[in-house]
Amino acid sequence: MAVVALFTSLFLFGGTERLFRDSDTGWHIRTGERILAGEGIPRTDPYSFSKPAGRWMAWEWAADATMGWLHRASGMRGVAWLFGLAIGGCFWLWIRLTWRCGGDFLLACAMLPALWTTAELHWLARPHVLGWLLLQATLMTAEGSPAAFSVRHGGLALLAGAVWANVHGSFLLGLLVLSLYAVGEVIQWLIWNNGDLRRAGWQARLLLCASVGTLVNPYGWELHRHVAGYLADKELLSRVAEFQSFNFHTAGSGPVLAVLMLTLAGAGCALAQRNLGRGLALLFFAVVAIRSARGLPLAAVCALPLSNGSLTLMLLRARGWRPWLERGLSALLTYSGNLRKIDARMSGAAPAVMAAGCAWLALGIPAVAARTGFPPDQFPVAAAQQVAALPAGARILAPDKFGGYLIYRFNGQRKVYFDGRSDYYGAAFMKRYLRLMEARPGWRDEVTKFGFTHALIPPDGALCAALEGSGWRRMYEDRVAALLERPRGWQ
Repeated sequence: MAVVALFTSLFLFGGTERLFRDSDTGWHIRTGERILAGEGIPRTDPYSFSKPAGRWMAWEWAADATMGWLHRASGMRGVAWLFGLAIGGCFWLWIRLTWRCGGDFLLACAMLPALWTTAELHWLARPHVLGWLLLQATLMTAEGSPAAFSVRHGGLALLAGAVWANVHGSFLLGLLVLSLYAVGEVIQWLIWNNGDLRRAGWQARLLLCASVGTLVNPYGWELHRHVAGYLADKELLSRVAEFQSFNFHTAGSGPVLAVLMLTLAGAGCALAQRNLGRGLALLFFAVVAIRSARGLPLAAVCALPLSNGSLTLMLLRARGWRPWLERGLSALLTYSGNLRKIDARMSGAAPAVMAAGCAWLALGIPAVAARTGFPPDQFPVAAAQQVAALPAGARILAPDKFGGYLIYRFNGQRKVYFDGRSDYYGAAFMKRYLRLMEARPGWRDEVTKFGFTHALIPPDGALCAALEGSGWRRMYEDRVAALLERPRGWQ
């Protein structure tokens, strides 16, 4: 399944472009290349003219450097390959976590369509996919924690915490998950006397070591405060699309809804089975999925295996059904268990290595390489040729989606008005940005304030019509972007 996920994410349904449908990939790559060029880990912003040289935390710098190194070595081919492997790795760990939780083979197969559809919502060449892998590994550790804690366990936790804190801000979720499992064991012991305090102690020690490890980053504990503050800033997140609730009324949302329902069902079973650690973790994933569209893929890759384990245990303990139902269920579970034994005898290591090599070679095919990168039907790829002819000091008004692409296209040499780093720009800036892009009252003041000389904006938007109506001249237009020039003396 991991091999299928690898090739699907890269080669089916325009995968080599779909991975790059978020322009944040652009500034991640260029930041990584700056680090590798000897400029060090950024402390101030190098890209913006609207908020120049402000204090900026590049809190995914290790992922950026990896992306930058691959891009320098092999262009977008290397970046696509990295995240194709990461997506395949997520599917492999999904299966491993399912077995760790005692999940059923056939039930896992039934969950695959929901997993696939929901995870694909956020299949992007961005560091969060690496965070998925680390969170899955954390859940595997929490589900299989032994009673005895060793120096090796502590050392690995320190290392994992340090790596995670420099790769993606989701390290806080990893610490929270470990906390939930430890607290669950203690509550079980207090209420039913069936909790394992030694297990809780093991998890608490692991949590402590991992927490210390996360302090090994360029910003120290300031990173924790920054990420926590960002995630708690409701005013800011209410203006970030991926943090809005998913619209379950859209066509084809059935599999996505199934992920949420399975997560809640698994939580109910886990709590009924007095497995509070797992139950609390599942409830957490359900809440995140309800509140944010970004939480749905997280629930798919992390919560479904836990739900599978609890649902399987419920089926194994089923009593009081009609005899023919009990016999049929028993036969089905036995058959599924035999399939699981066959799977256990297949390591898959050799096919995985071969698949990775084949994917690398396939990405080098000229026809595939030509389609690897930012999709020209979503980004101003053609218009960028006109932008290149503008004076070096031109101040270009462009939406955040175009901003990340412009950083990539011009290697950060052309400063941008706005890009996807919402934590850097802040809620107040985003309020003004939305007022400007929607051409609401006061938009002219924003144009004057920032001294825009040109605009690169969607041609059918309200702002494009407003600028043209006030005298701005259209220099170029295609279906994606229009390039406008400010007339002399415009106020």
